[in-house]
Amino acid sequence: MSTQHGMAATHRVLILGAGYAGMSTAIQLAARVKRRKDVQVTLVNAQERFTERLRLHMTATGQQLAEMSIPELLEGTGAEFVRGWVTAVDANAKIVRIDDNQVLHYDTLVYGLGGMADTEAVPGVEDHAYTLNSAQDAELLADRLARLGRGTVVVGGSGLTGIESAAEIAEQHPELNVVLLGRQEPGAAMNPKAKAYLQAALERLDIRVRSGIEVVKVLPDSVELAGGETIAADVVLWTSGTRVSPLAAVAGLTVDERGRIVTDAALRSVSHPEVYAVGDAAAIRQGYGVMHGTCQGGMPTGVHAAVSIVRALNGKQPKPFRFGYYHTPVSLGRHDAVVQFTHPDDSPRRVYLTGRTAARYKETVTASPWPTYGRMKKMPASGAFWPHGGRFTRIRGVR
Repeated sequence: MSTQHGMAATHRVLILGAGYAGMSTAIQLAARVKRRKDVQVTLVNAQERFTERLRLHMTATGQQLAEMSIPELLEGTGAEFVRGWVTAVDANAKIVRIDDNQVLHYDTLVYGLGGMADTEAVPGVEDHAYTLNSAQDAELLADRLARLGRGTVVVGGSGLTGIESAAEIAEQHPELNVVLLGRQEPGAAMNPKAKAYLQAALERLDIRVRSGIEVVKVLPDSVELAGGETIAADVVLWTSGTRVSPLAAVAGLTVDERGRIVTDAALRSVSHPEVYAVGDAAAIRQGYGVMHGTCQGGMPTGVHAAVSIVRALNGKQPKPFRFGYYHTPVSLGRHDAVVQFTHPDDSPRRVYLTGRTAARYKETVTASPWPTYGRMKKMPASGAFWPHGGRFTRIRGVR
């Protein structure tokens, strides 16, 4: 903690990364300590623009979304914003280096430097494929698609991002041939009826789906599959696999095999308890296994970290984090979608939505977070809430 001229010590909370989880931490924490003079909240991010990762497939097809400013989202909360790239973390000295030339000290660190498309595992991806890591990446793809005329777009990866991107490209650019490649069938985790609807929608959009295959190399004008087959491609969008920054491992924090920070039940690093990990930067174990990175789980981790930090500042023990999945919404263009409702362990229920009803549902739960963060600023000082199905749900047992 820092002191100035005999004044009370100031507890410095530093939050790295302004994704869904990091922003939730910053706004919730700042709202809860706003009247305290002994707590300083600082949020660090590489750019001032907030990235709506859930809607980047729309940006990638030239659709205009409102640009949101992180300083504006923080306005009135009392939290400070520092723009810059995090280049090093020293977990023992409790310092973070920004752009190699600025040093920030902390007493509590919230690590929310989330995942990005893995462009290293397959040769050629880094040089020849587009990604949806940022709004700028999506805008580059949108520009390329607009200039392509006719041609073939290969989407590598049949997970949710790949499905939504392929559907959006096929709908917005019907003149293009879209090929979706992946190891698994699209919708593999859904119940049979929801999966069948999804696959029929891809067929209706004239998307060519190739499942059970592996891309081993991306070339300037094609992709090479295991076994030697090649598929011609004017554009390749890579959505297969994610990786996290190596900064946590280099800092000496205990990480899992994917580089995510291993946490205790309260989301604190098992090796450095003054460090909280949120979103897909964290390996968070629940009763059903380790959580996978989604906005659905990311925002609650941010809220829980904020509440836990306040509890610790008040001399109380943080509560364990408990989370169960609720749904998997997948857009299939602007007017179609499938929503698979799930058990808490993310296994599919029999209940699902399709068509325009599902599209409206999807739009509601993934709408701009600006109103959500605005309501977070006004949360009561006790208890904790997070968005759930478009509404705020109290986290039971948290005070």
